[in-house]
Amino acid sequence: MRIHIVARKIKMSKPIKDFIEAKIEKLHEYLDNIVWAQVIVAVEKKIHTAEVIVHAGHQTMKAAASTDEMYSAIDKAMDKMEIQVKKYKERFTDHHASENIEADEFTTLVGPEIRFSVVKDVPLKPMNKEEAVMEMEKLGFNFWLFQEKGSKQLQVVFKRLDSTYGLLQPVKK
Repeated sequence: MRIHIVARKIKMSKPIKDFIEAKIEKLHEYLDNIVWAQVIVAVEKKIHTAEVIVHAGHQTMKAAASTDEMYSAIDKAMDKMEIQVKKYKERFTDHHASENIEADEFTTLVGPEIRFSVVKDVPLKPMNKEEAVMEMEKLGFNFWLFQEKGSKQLQVVFKRLDSTYGLLQPVKK
């Protein structure tokens, strides 16, 4: 998780920065798929403002608070954010009692549901992972299968939600 802290019209001190980071880490206890968080603190005519923006999964949540003291403004904004994070997590929690399904029943239920709508032949040419990323981006795909030049091993590069790239390499166990 990336944490970005912005200070406007105030000098960012180490205690304030540590306080903000501790509060953000507390949010991470409730929700583990937080990609990034941004906290903006500002002072305008003796009014301290804190704004918190958190991006988790496909959701961006925002909370702000203003008081006459910086720590209380951060506290209030984080309390509001904590409520939003809890609501977000609650939406994905299944409240219904799950039925016990035998493994053989499950495979018969799921088996017919798997359908392949497209089967594509991919020309396999040796390349390095950077060339594979360029090929994937050129074709507009989210992933690309390629053969590594040096090891002649099949690998897959893929684009992650945070705009970085991942690499799948087969490993024998």
